[in-house]
Amino acid sequence: MRYISTRGAAPAAQFSDVLLGGLMSDGGLAIPESYPQLSATQLAQWRTLSYRELALEIMRLYADDIADAELRRIIDATYTAAVFRSDDITPVRQLQPGVHILGLSNGPTLAFKDVAMQLLGALFEQALARERRELNILGATSGDTGSAAEYAMRGRRGVRVFMLSPHRRMSAFQTAQMFSLQDPNIYNIAIRGVFDDCQDIVKAVSNDLAFKTRHHIGTVNSINWARIVAQVVYYFKGYFAVTQSNEQQVSFAVPTGNFGNICAGHIARSMGLPIRNLILATNENNVLDEFFRSGVYRVRPSNQVHQTSSPSMDISKASNFERFVYDLTGRNAAQVRELFHQVERTGQFDLTRTPHHARLAQFGFVSGASSHADRLETIRRVYRDSGQMVDTHTADGIKVGLEHQEAGVPLVCLETALPAKFSETIREALGRDPEIPKGLENLEHLPQRYTVLDADVAAVKDFITGNS
Repeated sequence: MRYISTRGAAPAAQFSDVLLGGLMSDGGLAIPESYPQLSATQLAQWRTLSYRELALEIMRLYADDIADAELRRIIDATYTAAVFRSDDITPVRQLQPGVHILGLSNGPTLAFKDVAMQLLGALFEQALARERRELNILGATSGDTGSAAEYAMRGRRGVRVFMLSPHRRMSAFQTAQMFSLQDPNIYNIAIRGVFDDCQDIVKAVSNDLAFKTRHHIGTVNSINWARIVAQVVYYFKGYFAVTQSNEQQVSFAVPTGNFGNICAGHIARSMGLPIRNLILATNENNVLDEFFRSGVYRVRPSNQVHQTSSPSMDISKASNFERFVYDLTGRNAAQVRELFHQVERTGQFDLTRTPHHARLAQFGFVSGASSHADRLETIRRVYRDSGQMVDTHTADGIKVGLEHQEAGVPLVCLETALPAKFSETIREALGRDPEIPKGLENLEHLPQRYTVLDADVAAVKDFITGNS
C-alpha cells in the first residue's frame, strides 16, 4: 500500500512513513493510491469476527509494512475490556425500532476519539522504539481530541504532547480532563482564540519543514491517516451488528466538524461496505452542511465561529475535507491544490458550475444542521422515549439522522461522547445531572496545569523549543 498526497507533489510513502507525520511535504494530506475493494466472500467472512479480529483484517490492508504478528500484538493489547469497559469495544444499542446508537465512548476519556487514539499511541511507541527516535506531537483540539491524545500518549517512551485548545471554549469537564494531567511529557497550551486558530497554528508549524524536521514534529489530529483508518473499523462493526446479511444497506448519522469521523465512513463505503447514506450533522457552525446542500465551501472567519453547547464541532475549517474533495474531483491533485489555495486567498470555493457538483450525489452524503434548541429537545425526547441519556453532539446526529431516515434502512447514529462531559446542557434539558463514571467524580476540582498563549505561530514554536 503506497500513500500519495492530495496535492500531488510529495513523494509516495508507506504507512510507517506517514504514521508519525502530519501534512505531506507539499502541504497535502496522505491518502492511499487506491482503496482496497472487498469481495462478497471477504464481507461474509468478516461478519462473525470480534472487534480485534476485524481491526486486524482492515488495518493489515493499509499498514502492510508492519509485520502481521506485530500488528496483531498491538491491536490485541489496545482493544481490551479493561480499556473500553466491554469486550465488544463499540457495542450497539437500540434507540427505537430501526434506529440504533453505536457506542463509541467507552474508552478512558469517554469520547469516540479514544477508539483510534489508543491504537495510535501504541503504533507511535512501536515505531519510535524501532527507529530509536523521539517525537514531539503538536495537536489542536476543540474538546475531545486533546484528552484522547494525552491519555493515549501519557508516559509513553520518546513522546511529548503539545496540545493547543481554544481558551475557555471547552466544557468544564473536557478542560479538566486535559489540564489536570500532571505527566511531564504532556503540555497543554490554551490559545486566546477559537479552534480554527489552533488548527491554523498546527498547519503552519507542519508546513515549516525545517522546524518540523529539527524538532521532530508529528501530529495526532484527524489529518493523521492512522486515526482515520482506525475509525473505518467501527463502521464495519456497526453494520454487521444491525444487519442479517450483506445484501442489506445501512445509513450512518455522524456528528462532525472536522470531517474526520465521517471521512472514515466515506472510505468504508468506497471499500464496498453497503452504506446507503452518510448523514452529516453539524451544529450552528454549518460550513459542511452548506457545502453538501449548495456546492459552496465557505469558511467563516474566527469572529463568526459560534460558541455552542456541542463545542467539539465549533469548527469552520474542516481539515479532513480535502481527502473527500480529492475523491470528488476524480483524484485530480492539481484541482485540489487550486481549490484549497482559493480557500487561503478568498475563504471559499464554489463547485456549483462544475461537473463535480453533479457527482456529489454518487457519494451518498446528505446533511443537516442542529441548534441549541434542537439538541435540548432531542435529549429530552430520547430520554423520555427510551430512558437513555445522550450527549449534545450525539443529539445533533440523532436529530439530523431522523430527518433523513428511510423505511426499511437501519439507521445507526454514531455516539460522540458520554453525557458526563456536558453536564451543564444535560441539566438544562433534563433538570438532573448525568451520571459521572466511577473514579471521575472529582475531576473538575483537581489542580490544573496549562499555559495561555496568543494565537501566534512564533510563540508556539518558542514554547516547543523551550520544552523539547
